[in-house]
Amino acid sequence: MDFIFGTFATDELKIIHHRTARRGVQHDFALHPHDPVPDQPVTITVQIGVDLSADHVACYYTLDGSVPKGSRGTATNGQVLHLRQTATTWDVLAWGYVTRWQAELPPQPENTVVRYQIGAWPDSGAEVFADWPNVRQTAESAAAAFFRQESLPDTPLGDPAHATTFSYHVDRLTPPDWARKTPIYHVFVDRFYPGDGRDWLPAKKLEDFFGGTLWGVRDKLDYIEALGVGCIWLSPTWGSPTYHGYDVTDYRAVEPRLGGDDALHALVDAAHARGLRVLLDMACNHLSNQHPIFQDAQVDPNSMYWDWFTFDDSEIGYRTFFGVPTMPEINVHHPAARAWLLDNARYWLREFNIDGYRLDYANGPGPDFWSDFRVACRDEKPDCFCFGEIIDQPAAIRPYIGRLDGCLDFHVGEALRKTFGYGTWSEADLARFLERHEAYHAAAGDFIRPTFIDNHDMDRFLYIAKGNKNALRRVAEVQMQLPDPPIVYYGTEVGVSQRHGKEDGFGLEASREPMLWDDAQDRHLLTFYRDRIQAWRARHG
Repeated sequence: MDFIFGTFATDELKIIHHRTARRGVQHDFALHPHDPVPDQPVTITVQIGVDLSADHVACYYTLDGSVPKGSRGTATNGQVLHLRQTATTWDVLAWGYVTRWQAELPPQPENTVVRYQIGAWPDSGAEVFADWPNVRQTAESAAAAFFRQESLPDTPLGDPAHATTFSYHVDRLTPPDWARKTPIYHVFVDRFYPGDGRDWLPAKKLEDFFGGTLWGVRDKLDYIEALGVGCIWLSPTWGSPTYHGYDVTDYRAVEPRLGGDDALHALVDAAHARGLRVLLDMACNHLSNQHPIFQDAQVDPNSMYWDWFTFDDSEIGYRTFFGVPTMPEINVHHPAARAWLLDNARYWLREFNIDGYRLDYANGPGPDFWSDFRVACRDEKPDCFCFGEIIDQPAAIRPYIGRLDGCLDFHVGEALRKTFGYGTWSEADLARFLERHEAYHAAAGDFIRPTFIDNHDMDRFLYIAKGNKNALRRVAEVQMQLPDPPIVYYGTEVGVSQRHGKEDGFGLEASREPMLWDDAQDRHLLTFYRDRIQAWRARHG
């Protein structure tokens, strides 16, 4: 089984997710249309779970960007819209009835920010707000799966006053045209190339620093350009105590170990001179526990940053990314914390002229946050590309339409790996899946879904295919026939594999071996990749 983050890794997790989604009040950004344009009404749908009685459902909303407030059908900030029950259905796995409620939010002019909360209550009883406990339980289930816990959590309904804020921006934004027709090269900076005249560091294990730098990426632009891609996605480059950089200690400086600010400036300028775009990898869900902001909050409950995090009575003492103590979760719902993250994103677009972001664990902050993030980035650079890592079922991707420009297509990646890597699917199975997958997403809206066959969080394709390069050629050939932009993980095109598997206890580092250069490369495979990438670009203009 592929080692992939997410809450659907096992059948037990799938059942937990299904049952959780049929408890309480669930909205999950069920809008029609998903990405409203000016003067278009919006239908919202709400589900009342098997465990809750509701005689009334209300939507409290604002049109000025502020957070709405209301109780039992009376708005204290903004306006109120009452929903009506439209259906009752039986759910086998939840073993009970769920009801569906709907209402239509009125059309709004361009640039309106609609924020809303949804509450439901019986004639005699407390009001419960959507979407609780869905977000909390799926995160806890994911952490349990990640750490191989023997039992999985069964989170109770929780605080009935907890209210998730939903939002959408009324605009005419669409994904940038260049991103639709540009293959992407995914570079893990520490493992790519130290730079001309520099040697690799004497690393003894994959958790060590290997010495790749941004100068090294700059020095290999001839190679990247010749591959035929048009965009470079860099692993995180901010200040960080780790080689991977997903635990940031400084969002306003490039990690000195990677070359500092000068190296990123030089790389971006040189890449742009060749017509290559550059994307940064940004984590907005969490940062490092060594970040000064977190350290200030951790020791002082009166700190101005205390509410930027969620401190609790758990063993760790605060909410984290997948239970990892070194990665405290940022409370993106706090206005100042959110503004700080948006300012950080604008800074690199403005000061370094980068071309956008790959957004780590995008389903952590959720669609409401990305509504603001995308608008902030587009205001700074109108043609920037912001796409997310969202590992979830296909229906869970739809809420991000109109809030991000796209997301990585993990479902296509899984299908390609099952067919050509593990051999558990036939090509007929793959063809049937792809036809339905494309039809499903085409009906949802304008959204770019870059494809891949491996990445830094899963075993490399060549490893799962047991070194079969014919299988690699075949999967690459099929990938390069798909309509969305292909991503090539550094080294896959020259035969980079790995010594151990993630499922063998070697963790995330297993697929992060250093790049092969010179005579160590499979030149025939490289030529094959160059030809297929060029053919994809020729078809897409």
